[in-house]
Amino acid sequence: MNVGIIGSGGREHAICLSIKKSKKVNKIYCIPGNAGTSKIAENVNINLDNFDEVKDLVLSKKIELIVVGPEKPLVDGIVDFFQGLNVKVFGPNKLASQLEGSKIFTKKICEKYKIPTANFKIFENLNDAKEYLTNSKYPLVIKSDGLAAGKGVYICKNYAESEIAAKEIFGGKFGITKELLVEEFLSGEEMSYFVICDGKDYKFFGTAQDHKRVGEGDKGKNTGGMGCYSPSRLFNSKLAEKINMKIVNPTLNAINDLGTTYKGFLYVGLMIKDNEPYLVEFNVRMGDPECQTILPILQSDLFEIFYSCCLKSLNKTEVKLSNKKSICIVLCSIGYPEEYKKDVEIQNLDNLVLKENENIFHAGTRSKNNMILASGGRVLNFVSKSNNFKKSREDIINLINKLDWKEGFFRRDIGYKVID
Repeated sequence: MNVGIIGSGGREHAICLSIKKSKKVNKIYCIPGNAGTSKIAENVNINLDNFDEVKDLVLSKKIELIVVGPEKPLVDGIVDFFQGLNVKVFGPNKLASQLEGSKIFTKKICEKYKIPTANFKIFENLNDAKEYLTNSKYPLVIKSDGLAAGKGVYICKNYAESEIAAKEIFGGKFGITKELLVEEFLSGEEMSYFVICDGKDYKFFGTAQDHKRVGEGDKGKNTGGMGCYSPSRLFNSKLAEKINMKIVNPTLNAINDLGTTYKGFLYVGLMIKDNEPYLVEFNVRMGDPECQTILPILQSDLFEIFYSCCLKSLNKTEVKLSNKKSICIVLCSIGYPEEYKKDVEIQNLDNLVLKENENIFHAGTRSKNNMILASGGRVLNFVSKSNNFKKSREDIINLINKLDWKEGFFRRDIGYKVID
């Protein structure tokens, strides 16, 4: 079977590599892909905002399964677009994707279905928001309602910071915003919890702890993710039971009550306090870099898992993860998450010799004239799995040091809560 993978990051490279292992997969097309995927699949650079172009490619290449990596095509309705064609698409439809597309949509579901989450207020204009923020207790959290590539969240320590956040959001920093969300600040420790759904059943797909801040010690600005480790140190069977009963089940019921079903990955972003889960956010796709961290420890056939979800037969398909400890460290362009140089050559990459337990996933790269160029802020994902986190991290740092890319930087403390 021919498979199309939509996206261009490290997540899509990891998905591509995992799917390629399946005996049932003939050829993979990455749309648009990157320098890494070009070595194991055929990259096709088309406009992802034009679904007709995607359809033409899918039909001409006889693609029978599309796997959607990033959130934007899902929120824009690519799954709905392909309904009626003889093509399976792994991912939730447009309505279900509002769980990520609108934080306020999700908050209203939490309120109606009594899902544990932070208390919140919704504002439609800057003046009302500022009036509320003047008399608020700090710290608090301010969020842009729509998609913001993981960066539309502000943790504000005082009114001055909250005023800046509100002005930036209503000023269009993350696109046109009609509503703003103000939340109480939840204390505790974050955990990412993943399930995979077929519209009828769901199965556990691992945990991770992401490191969002650009600086070591979790300091500095928010990013799309500087690295993570899996499994989370917080995970236990009692907690998993609570997450399913208090958050996952009522959310899927809410989607059913809206007249549709949920198919795809559901990323449950949590704050854990005293072994109790509180919802921070949902994502309607696999996390990045969590995906790159979890897929190397998946022991089942990823293609079969995706295809069974499209057939609503997930209950007959194995989803098994090994007990290895996996860590991913993201190598970024100097300057990220602010301005950084683009199209800088990464030399020596092809000379690195990987051990069986190691992977390098391309996140922001492209090929030109036999060179690999850094085209994004997050450039490469270095992943290692072993019997303990300390060894995994040491192996990765040794690998990055061998690359010796002067235009990049990375956090050396990824996984510090389970190592240091």
